[in-house]
Amino acid sequence: MEKQQPPSGGGTVDLDMLKIEPNHNHNSRDVDFGQMLETHATPKAERKVLWKLDLFLIPLMGFCYMLQYMDKLALSQSTLFGLRQDLGLKDREYNWASAVFYFGYFAWSWPSSYLIVRLPLGKYLSVAVFIWGGVLMCHAACNNFGGLMAARFFLGVGEASIAPGFAIITGMFYKREEQPSRQAAWFAGNSIATIIGGVVAYGVGKINISSVNNWQLLFLILGAVTAAYGIVLFVFLPNSPANVIVLDKTERAIALQRTLKNKTGVMDSGNFKWSQVLMAIKDPQTWFLVLYTLCVNFCNGGITSFSSIIIQGFGYGELKALLMQMPIGAAQLVFLLLTSGFATFVPSSRIFMMILNTGTSMIGMILIWKLADDNSVGKMVGLCLGSVFAANIPLSLSIISSNVAGFTKKSTVSAMMFAAYCIGNIVGPQFFIPSEDPDYPTGIKAAMSGLIFGIFFLICLYSFYVWENRRRDRLYGLPRELTEAEELQDELSNKTDHEIESFRYVL
Repeated sequence: MEKQQPPSGGGTVDLDMLKIEPNHNHNSRDVDFGQMLETHATPKAERKVLWKLDLFLIPLMGFCYMLQYMDKLALSQSTLFGLRQDLGLKDREYNWASAVFYFGYFAWSWPSSYLIVRLPLGKYLSVAVFIWGGVLMCHAACNNFGGLMAARFFLGVGEASIAPGFAIITGMFYKREEQPSRQAAWFAGNSIATIIGGVVAYGVGKINISSVNNWQLLFLILGAVTAAYGIVLFVFLPNSPANVIVLDKTERAIALQRTLKNKTGVMDSGNFKWSQVLMAIKDPQTWFLVLYTLCVNFCNGGITSFSSIIIQGFGYGELKALLMQMPIGAAQLVFLLLTSGFATFVPSSRIFMMILNTGTSMIGMILIWKLADDNSVGKMVGLCLGSVFAANIPLSLSIISSNVAGFTKKSTVSAMMFAAYCIGNIVGPQFFIPSEDPDYPTGIKAAMSGLIFGIFFLICLYSFYVWENRRRDRLYGLPRELTEAEELQDELSNKTDHEIESFRYVL
């Protein structure tokens, strides 16, 4: 990295020196950089823009993420409506029907990381949502194991873009210190889905239609709602801060201006850099995030797919087992709000909060494993605590959006992390041995072990960030305050976090 030289003239800059070409990318075409530099946002105006973004973007993404997780839970819930019996699933076929979703997710993660950069982001994500809704409806037509496997695979393809895309949108619109709470806000849809998903499934279970099984009806209803919402997103979800329909021209300039200090290249979309792919692969932070994600999802893959069966094994009836999923979502939501809120207001606490959530889940797995079989309440508490680690997803996404600079590098790291997410969810259910139904002691112990390793890799990630920040301070000195023009130059330079000497990692 070379030493930065501040441009002459203090806070002014010759826009021609920024080399902004008309076809640089679809964001650049929408941005009047001259107006952005000339706009002097007052704190009141900036708060107004932030408030508008919160009221518009968070519900838009949050409702979508709620639908995604309700769709994912539908397979587990459908087992209580006789899906396994109707399709003649035997031995480990249900395990593979659950796992094949993540094969589709994994297969599309890499193409998606390229398309997220090359295509208008909002439009791309909305089409993905529409497709996944249609595929979910196709589940109702499955009449054998092969059909279910195909439907699950393509459902994974449809969902592979959503969380990485939403994480990048959050990085586009919010400052680094604002990102944990905003990532958590739309991710809260995950917890809400767990709370109300059981109620929805319970209601569907009470419907009596002779021509359609209840599990088929569940897929049809959820799929139709999801596909319809894809159309809503196509109209309203923005591609960048430059085309948010609820902001006027001046407010869009403020929205862009306020995130320049992030230095994470959010305005570089449309230009895929293969050199940044290599940088992402060589970066230690990438691998600590990937290994953490892989390990904790041994737990996620098993618990998500087998939660209804496990709860029924605690002694609850079939429909009541659906309602008993509500406390799981409530526990996730409580820890999500507490840890993400703490990470937002207390500097350098994100990774500590992730360790807290993972440790809590580990304790939950121990309760399920060690408590007596007749202690159904204690085991249910353990299952609720065991799901808390899911609250780490928005925190880990905020680490990527805050600590990975360069749009292509950010997209690549996200793809690698979600590839690890897929592999963990594929491997995890395989530890849930059919002969151990409904207690699954091997699966519970595997989940607990994955959480322990997850804590280890989080400690490694924290240590790396501390070491690297101190190394940069020794090499370059403490980062100075840059002018707005210099921030814009950094933003448009398409440099990565390793190449910008004023870049420091948030903890």
